[in-house]
Amino acid sequence: MANIHKTKRLILISLLSAISFILMFIKFPLPFLPPYLTIDFSDIPALLALFTVGPAGALAVEAIKNILNFLFTPADPVGPVANFLAGASFLLSIYFVSGRHHLVPAFLVATLVMAAVMSILNYFVLLPLYGMIMNLEDIAANLKVIVSAGIIPFNVVKGLVVSVIFMLIARPLLPLLRRRF
Repeated sequence: MANIHKTKRLILISLLSAISFILMFIKFPLPFLPPYLTIDFSDIPALLALFTVGPAGALAVEAIKNILNFLFTPADPVGPVANFLAGASFLLSIYFVSGRHHLVPAFLVATLVMAAVMSILNYFVLLPLYGMIMNLEDIAANLKVIVSAGIIPFNVVKGLVVSVIFMLIARPLLPLLRRRF
């Protein structure tokens, strides 16, 4: 019986990873932010995994979708790493704050944590690394502007949009997934 349960978990993680990867291609920029910052809904399957198979499964969904993304777009190695780190900080914040009950405060805290984590990582690691790889010297000179006017608002909007959409679709989907898997 335990093997069947493990197999079902692996199948669910695989399915959610595939859906998440496909959702990465459906993205749109925000009109008031730089066009390279695009919102997609690929974190929603990872959130479904968080509430059905736990944080390890959710992180696996995030990792698999970003590995697949890197394999399809190897010219930009920093983007998938940044996407994984953003998703991981968002998911783990929800997991530790919510306790599966208080979702609205958990999503708000997770949005703020993701914005803070990504601001720090972009300022000190990701943007300088991206500038070095892509040979863009302007990035290093404009880190404060890029982070304060781009990264922070983008992550706040992304967290809020993903949270609202997840809350709209989670009610009918989560009971079905829990029953089947």
